Amino acid sequence: MAQFDAYKEQSPLLIIGGFFLLYVVVTALSLPGAAILTLASGALFGLVQGLIIASFASSIGATLAFLASRYLLRDTIKQRFPERLAAIDSGVEKEGGFYLFTLRLVPVFPFFLINLLMGVTAIKSWTYYWVSQVGMLAGTFVFVNAGTQLAQIDSLSGILSFNLIVSFALLGFFPLIAKGILNVFKKRRVYKNYSKPKQFDRNMIVIGAGAGGLVTSYIAAAVKAKVTLIESGEMGGDCLNYGCVPSKAVIKSAKIAEQIRHGEDYGLENATPQFSFKKVMARVHKVIADIAPHDSVERYTDLGVDVVKGYAKLTDPWTVEIALNDGGTQTLTARTIVIATGARPFVPPLPGIEETGYVTSDTLWDKFSELDEAPKKLVVLGGGPIGSELAQSFSRLGSNVTQIEMAERIMIKEDLEVSTFAHQALVESGVNILTSHQALRCEARDGKKYIVVKHNDSEIDIEYDELLCAVGRSARLTGYGLEDLGIETDRTIVTNEYLETLYPNIFAAGDIVGPYQFTHVAAHQGWYAAVNGLFGNLKKFKVDYRVIPWTTFIDPEVARVGLNEQEAIDKGIDYEITRFEFEELDRAITDSAAKGFIKVITPKGKDKILGVTIVSEHAGDLLAEFVLAMKHGLGLNKILGTIHSYPTWAEGNKYVAGEWKRDHAPQRVLSWLEKYHTWRRG
Repeated sequence: MAQFDAYKEQSPLLIIGGFFLLYVVVTALSLPGAAILTLASGALFGLVQGLIIASFASSIGATLAFLASRYLLRDTIKQRFPERLAAIDSGVEKEGGFYLFTLRLVPVFPFFLINLLMGVTAIKSWTYYWVSQVGMLAGTFVFVNAGTQLAQIDSLSGILSFNLIVSFALLGFFPLIAKGILNVFKKRRVYKNYSKPKQFDRNMIVIGAGAGGLVTSYIAAAVKAKVTLIESGEMGGDCLNYGCVPSKAVIKSAKIAEQIRHGEDYGLENATPQFSFKKVMARVHKVIADIAPHDSVERYTDLGVDVVKGYAKLTDPWTVEIALNDGGTQTLTARTIVIATGARPFVPPLPGIEETGYVTSDTLWDKFSELDEAPKKLVVLGGGPIGSELAQSFSRLGSNVTQIEMAERIMIKEDLEVSTFAHQALVESGVNILTSHQALRCEARDGKKYIVVKHNDSEIDIEYDELLCAVGRSARLTGYGLEDLGIETDRTIVTNEYLETLYPNIFAAGDIVGPYQFTHVAAHQGWYAAVNGLFGNLKKFKVDYRVIPWTTFIDPEVARVGLNEQEAIDKGIDYEITRFEFEELDRAITDSAAKGFIKVITPKGKDKILGVTIVSEHAGDLLAEFVLAMKHGLGLNKILGTIHSYPTWAEGNKYVAGEWKRDHAPQRVLSWLEKYHTWRRG
C-alpha cells in the first residue's frame, strides 16, 4: 500500500486516470468486478476522491453499455430477456426517469442488466446518464466507505474493528434503508395534494360485496379490524345473483331433461321430458335464495363486518362518501380502501340493438322467468364459456338456439381439439353454431326481429325472439371517483403486484382488476387485498397467479389449469403430452358417460406438471388434484403413488399418471430383470 501511495504521489494523473479507465471499461463491457473496484476506489484513494472516481466512472461506463445495447444489441437483448424487458418497458412508459432512479437506488435487477435492457427502451441518453449518476451515488458512497475501512486493516484484530463492522453492516442494510426512503418519497409525491386525517373511522372500507369484497371484509373482521362493507345492490355480487349460481342451476335442469331424452343410455326408454319452463326458472331463483344467506347482511354483520347499503364514491385517498339506499349520505374515513366493484356484461354497440332489445347473463333470469316456455328462437352472441353454457342449456330446454361467434371456432382460448370437442357437444344438444360470422346490426321488420351477420362477404338475416349478449364482461370503473383521484384505468384498474393502485392505501380486487375474471380468483385476490391493506406496513405479499384453474360447465365439462398445448408451443417449451381416454375408465362406462379425456403437459422426460386439460363429466372436480399437485410441486409419480377409491372418476387422474410412467419405464433395467427372472426359472 505504501508503494502504491508513492506511485500515486509521483504520477497522480496516470494512476487515477488508469484506474478510472479500467473502471469504465469493466462497466461498459458488463464484466464482473465493478463492486470490487468500487471498494478498491475507497481503499486506494480515500472517501472523497474515491467517491468522485467511482461515481463518474460507473455512470460513464453504464452509459457506454447503454449505448452499445441501443445500437448493437437491441434485437438480441429483446429476444434473450423478453419478460424482464416488458417489466422495464412498462415502467419507462409511465415515468422513465423516476423509474430508472428507483432501479438505481434499489436495484430490482443487477446494474449490468439495467444498462443493457434500458438501452432497448426509448429513454433519452442524457436522461439515462444523469439519473444514473444521481441514483447510484448513495450506493457508491456506501461501498467506497467500506473500502476506506478495509484499507485501514493492519492486523487480524482490525477485522473486528467497530468502523469496519458498521461499514459492512451498512452494505447489507443499505437496500432496505434506500427502499424505505424511496417509499416515503413516493408517498409524499402521490399524496401531496391531500391532507391525511389524524384519525380514522375505520381500518378498512371495502366497496362491493361480490366474491372479492366478501373475502376481503371477512378476513379484516377475522383479524379484529374495524371494517365497513358497502354494497348498493344484492349481497353476493354477480356470481350469486346473475352468474355462477343461476347458470349452474339451469345447467342441471337442462342436463336432466337431456338424460330423459336419452333414457336408452341407462337401460330405460327414451322419452320427451315433461316440464314447466316457469318452474325451471322458479327453481333457479330458489337456488339463489337458498344460497343467499351465506352472503347476507345478517351473516356478515354477525361476523363483525359493518355492512352499509348504498353507492360509494371516493372523495380523497382516505374518505368515502356513501349515498345510502334509504336516503341521506354517510361519510367515512379509513386507512385502507379496497375497490371490488366487479364487472358487467359487455353489450356490443350494434346499430339497432337497443331498439330491438336484448338480454345479458345479468338480466335474462328475471326476463325469462316471465315466460311460459323457453324462447322459440334464441340467438346467443358469443362463443366463449358463458355463451356456450347458456346456448347448450336453453337448447336442451326447448329453444331453437343459434350461436354466433366472430372467431373461427368457439372457446378460442382452448386447444383446437378441445374447441372441436365442445363444438360437437353443443351441436349434439341442438345448437346451430355459426363461427366466422360477424354481427353487423339488429333490425325490426314486419313485427319480427333479426340480427344481420356477415360471412364470406355475404350478409345473412337471422330471426330471433330473444337475443342474448355473451361477448365478455367489462370492469365497473365509473361512478366511484377514480377519475377525480387520477387512479389509472385501462379496461381494468391498474395495480401493482400487491394490488395497490396509484395510492398505496387504495387496493383493488376481483374482476375490476383482472387478469382473470373468475369468482375463485376474486376470492384469491381478496386475501391479498386484506392482508396487504392491513399489514402491508410490516410485510406485503405479491399475488400468486402461478396456478389458476377454470372450468367451462358445458356437458361434458372442460376444465384446465396451467398451459395448454398451443401455449406450450408459443412459449417454445420442449414438452410432451400424456393422455388418458375416459372410454377406458370403469366408472365412466358405468355412468354411460365415457366421452372425453385427460391431457397432461410435462417437460420432456420429466413428470413435472405444466398444464392439464380435462374434458369429461365432473372435469372441474377432477382438476382439483392437479391444481394441488402443481401448487406444491408434486409430479405425476406422486399422483400415481396415491390410492384412489374404486370405482371413481378420480381414478382417471391416477391412470394418466400411469400412462406417463409406462412411457418412461427404464428399458435397460427391465431388460436386466427379464434376464434375472429367466435365470431364476433355471
